[in-house]
Amino acid sequence: PVFNPQTSDHLHCFIDSESGSGFSLFNAGNDERKRLNVKDNRPKNLDLFTIKYPLPAITSLMHRLSGAFIFFGVAVLLYLLELSLQSESGFALVLQLMDNLLVKLLVWAVVAGLLYHLIAGIKHLLMDLGIGETMKGGVIGASLTLLLSACAIVISGVWIW
Repeated sequence: PVFNPQTSDHLHCFIDSESGSGFSLFNAGNDERKRLNVKDNRPKNLDLFTIKYPLPAITSLMHRLSGAFIFFGVAVLLYLLELSLQSESGFALVLQLMDNLLVKLLVWAVVAGLLYHLIAGIKHLLMDLGIGETMKGGVIGASLTLLLSACAIVISGVWIW
């Protein structure tokens, strides 16, 4: 195998001189790694809870989790909206349901997820425009995301209660 400097991932892509086919060491099996005398320095039995993740990674993961949460949570909000718009008695029922602490907490959790997802999504759109792509910019953006989200979530909690 020879090093191929014209590939996009030139650190890990090779062309087999015998067959002319290309492959990546990331996708190569153990037999292929042994044939190339490549050491496999990847960690074994990796415990993900011992790794200290940077703040931008944490906020990005929270953005994904909030998206999954609101995918199901919006169904609750839509049900309450549909019920309230059916009739005057349906609206009264929603008001009665909203007096229940668990329903209020559920609605607040869904609204909090929506707000966080919105603010983190705006941060991602700004990064797509090239704003805050450095590590320092990423940390500042993640900090602002958490700060603005916390403020919006507290305000929504006051509004719901």
